[in-house]
Amino acid sequence: MQQQASLAYNNLLKDPKTKVVKGTANAQMVQNVGRKIAQAVETYLQQNGYANQYQFSWEFNLIESNEVNAWCMPGGKVAVYTGILPVTQNEAGLATVMGHEIAHAIARHSSERASHEMAAQGLGVGVGLATNKQSQLTQVLVNQLYGVGSQVALLKYSRSQESEADRMGLTFMAMAGYNPNEATAFWKRMAAKASGQKPPEFLSTHPSDERRIADIQSLIPEAMKYYKK
Repeated sequence: MQQQASLAYNNLLKDPKTKVVKGTANAQMVQNVGRKIAQAVETYLQQNGYANQYQFSWEFNLIESNEVNAWCMPGGKVAVYTGILPVTQNEAGLATVMGHEIAHAIARHSSERASHEMAAQGLGVGVGLATNKQSQLTQVLVNQLYGVGSQVALLKYSRSQESEADRMGLTFMAMAGYNPNEATAFWKRMAAKASGQKPPEFLSTHPSDERRIADIQSLIPEAMKYYKK
């Protein structure tokens, strides 16, 4: 999966439709925050005896897009979309997002999600790279015919992944020198941005905004133990 992710990431950057932002203050901010978070992650893994279990080839890119999103592939390939910058507003907000997305990769959620989808279907799951004229990200091809019960179970599992990434992300941003209290402010801004009709939490892949913010607030004292200005 890591090899496929690296290939997909490179193909995405080379795609004529992808505009990678270079030489701007925002692009430099993504690089700076990314390097700090990466150093914090590697220190954390070293301190906890996990360093030998990971291989990173870190890369951080800002991509021109109105989409309010960011992600991290296995191996440390990170993309931040310009559409999320008005919500992050500052380095601490960006560190919240990047810490969270990198935490997904550290927790190997991509592999876990593929395994659970395979079990739910009772069929093979193809994890492949689309290599037609327009490169696309690696996709997990999921059979859409599994029952509602399995669907809800997978969604619940996804929510648990999100919560785990929130907890780990707070630690990473704290170790990188960003105040974890800033995470609450970011998620409140994100909730306001996404306000409107939302599905019930039990049918959502993410915790409700209210639950996520409350959970993060409860985790801040633990994360503050790692915070150094």
